[in-house]
Order: sequence, then C-alpha cells, then structure tokens
Amino acid sequence: MKYVLALDQGTTSSRAIVFDRSGQVVAQAQREFTQIFPQAGWVEHDPNEIWTTQLAVAQEAIEAAGGVHNITSIGITNQRETTLLWERATGEPVANAIVWQDRRTAGRCDELRARGHSARVQQKTGLIIDAYFSGTKLEWLLDNVPGARQRAYAGELAFGTVDSWLIWKLTRGRLHVTDASNASRTMLFNLRTGSWDEDLLKLMRIPANVLPQVVASSAVVANTDASVLGAELPIAGIAGDQQAAMFGQTCWSPGMAKNTYGTGCFMLMNTGGQRVPSRNRLLTTVGWRGPAGPTNLAFCLEGSVFMAGATVQWLRDGLGMIQSAEEVEALAQQVDDTGDVYLVPAFAGLGTPDWDAHARGTIVGMTRGTTRAHIARAALEAIALQSADVFAAMTRDAGLALTELRVDGGASRNNLLMQMQADFLGVPVVRPVVTETTALGAAYLAGLATGFWRDPEEIARQWQVDRRFHPRLPEPQRLAKLARWRDAVNRAKGWTI
Repeated sequence: MKYVLALDQGTTSSRAIVFDRSGQVVAQAQREFTQIFPQAGWVEHDPNEIWTTQLAVAQEAIEAAGGVHNITSIGITNQRETTLLWERATGEPVANAIVWQDRRTAGRCDELRARGHSARVQQKTGLIIDAYFSGTKLEWLLDNVPGARQRAYAGELAFGTVDSWLIWKLTRGRLHVTDASNASRTMLFNLRTGSWDEDLLKLMRIPANVLPQVVASSAVVANTDASVLGAELPIAGIAGDQQAAMFGQTCWSPGMAKNTYGTGCFMLMNTGGQRVPSRNRLLTTVGWRGPAGPTNLAFCLEGSVFMAGATVQWLRDGLGMIQSAEEVEALAQQVDDTGDVYLVPAFAGLGTPDWDAHARGTIVGMTRGTTRAHIARAALEAIALQSADVFAAMTRDAGLALTELRVDGGASRNNLLMQMQADFLGVPVVRPVVTETTALGAAYLAGLATGFWRDPEEIARQWQVDRRFHPRLPEPQRLAKLARWRDAVNRAKGWTI
C-alpha cells in the first residue's frame, strides 16, 4: 500500500496524518506544545519545539503506516501568520516565533492606519491592517532583536511562516520557500502581481532578501533530506491551514463556503479566479495555486474569528471548569439556555467584522443563579455567534444567499455546537464523514502533484456527508439573539485604549 503523509502544524499541537487513496486515515499522531505568554496580549512559540514535535509525530505516523517506503509524498499545512526569523548559516531561530494571536504590534497598526495606509494595503494585499498578520510582526523582530535589522540586510537571516520553517528543516536548509496561500497572509504580498510588494516592504523597512521564494501550492518543490525521515520524500503540497481545509472540503466552485472550527474559526468562500474586494471588512486571500483544471487558481473571501476551540481550552486550562475539551458539550447541555449570559472571547482582540485589537474578553449578564453550565453554554454560543457575524458579512459581499455551510475541524464533532450554528445562521450546516479536512487538503494537494490521485474529480467523489444540521430556531428568536450578542460585543470593545 502507498500513502500520502500530511504534516499539520497547528497553533496548539503538531500532528501528522497518513491518508490512503480513498482519503481515509491510515495512521496519525499528535503532540501539544508550549504556549508562551510573556506579557498581556503577547503569544509566542519556541520554533525548535514546533520542529521537534512535528518531526516526532511524523516519525510516529510513518512507523504506524508500515514504514517510510509506503509514503509517496508529503503535504504541509500550518498555522498561518505566525512569524519566525532564523540564521541562514545555523538554522537557529534568533527569537521565539510571534504567534498569529499576538497583539504586540497593535499600536503600530494604529499608526499605519492614522497615516492613511489602509486603502493602499487593502488594495494591494486584500487584507485589513491588523496585528494579526505577519508584516508588522517581522518589522517588530527586526527592530527589537539586537542586530537583527543589520543582519537581515546583510543576508544572514531568513523570515518565514511555519511552512517555510518546516521545509527549511526538512531539507536541512537547502530550500527557503513559501506557497502563495501563506504569502498572502503576510501583508507584504501583492495579489495582483502574485509577488512580494516593494512598496509595502519599504513601508515596513523589510529587506527583500529575508523573504522566501513563493511557489505553487501543489507542485514538487523539493525532496526532504534523507537523514530526516529515512528517505528522500517529495514535498509536493503546501497551504495555510484554512486554505487547505477549503481544498479538503472540495469547495472548488465559486460560491461554495466552509468554516473550520479549530483554535479559531475561519470561514472561506471560493470566488474563483476573481479577487473580490470586500465592502464588509472581510479579507481577500489566495486559496491556492495549482494544479491544473478547476483547482488551478482560487481566491477566497475570508472571515477570521480568533478564539473558538481556544475558548474551550481556556475553560479547561484557565478556569479548571472541565478536565477535557470533550466534556464541554455535556456540561452545556445541563441547562436549556445561557440565562442571558454572553461570553465574548476577545482574549486576542476581535477579528471579523469588528477588527478591534483593543477589545478584551468579557462575560456579561451573570447573576447569582449563573452556573458553570451557563458559562459553558455561553462559550459554545460565542463560537457560533461569532461565525454568524462572519456569515452575514460574507452574504452581503457575495451578493447572494448562501444556502449551506460545510464545516470541519475538531469542534465540528460537537453536535450541540453544530446545531447552535445552524440555528444562528438560519441555513443548514453540513458535516462530512472526514472532518480532518485541513490535513486531508494538504494531502490532496501533494497527491495531485505526484499523480497519487489522477484528477480533482477522483477526489470530489470521495467527499461524503456525515450529518446535516437544520435550523430549528424561529426567525424572530434568531434575530433577537444576534442583536443581543452584538450588544455584548460592544461592551468588550476598546478595553485597552
């Protein structure tokens, strides 16, 4: 048997999943790694721990699949926007990675907006100026790591998002690349030209020689060094996690939309080869480049929710309210409603449609009768309500009524949450049999590039529905719920100003 290995490097864990030709999981391994919080609003990862955990799970999954001789290629998908800077000569990081959730450059983003750069940045990159993206993170590292800017101009340092870092390590420093989907999340990449933008590099004082080469999302870009995994394996698929999930959901036609429930929630709608500028504070982003046919090139509209599964993780680790994330559904079902309690999980600010880096987490509406169950239910509702805000903005931008939402990610297995989502959207929510679509998308990209799958049509036939959740909430109650939620969100805004 021959398989494809997907490396899925996420915000809280590194995973490796081996898929067979039918798109089924053959073997998998996962390891969590350390979350570092040096100051309020700062989030970091140790780049070496990212690598060692990813390498360990890759080796474990390969062994469980019968050995490296069974692996035909590797697809890589990753947490996006997280920013790393390392020495070209040694491969050693010069600082911790600044995670996408990190808010340390919010003031710099305020300054860029105040200087009138918003329209230019959005026109070129499709993005809103925000600390979420890599550009100001890289600028901060160059300014704050001693000697970094001079070393960068001298060609001694390399910048990359996590995909670049993993490929550098897998090839023992032979290759410094990123794919178009990850490049489009940096606030430095011009969507029209498909290349790094000199104007924006100058704005943030970033030397071009620190940047990776931009390659296709589905193509053999290199082989791994044989010493890493025991053989030279083609690296043939690269995509940011949300774009990979979109590909894995086979959302290849314009108008199709998916939502991934991971650390955050990220809703994407395919707009085909058209770069659709948003009028409702969504992002325009590259979905993928290559291979041929209906999957050759796609742009997407995207809405970003920063705290989804991470909200449940906070209930577990921050409050000690549950012992495992899986317990939250049963706890929330102990009550019929939240008792008018709303949890706004703006721990890392607010994403779409508010884009408020100064918002902070808030719980409103509590009384002496409020219990753990009410807060747990409010946490699940918050995930669904944030996604409902994004869905509404996407519907307005698309100019059409989206008729369903495909869902994936770990939290999509929570039936209560998915029913809430259908209720708050007012349209069906569709969960596929395989919910590991992020890793599956990376595998598909790699497998198409190497001929493991003949064409996209072969893959499309593999997608199957597990369950369809239909709305049950009457329309007047749905609208009232959404309005009450917006009242709660407004109370969380601007807290650190």
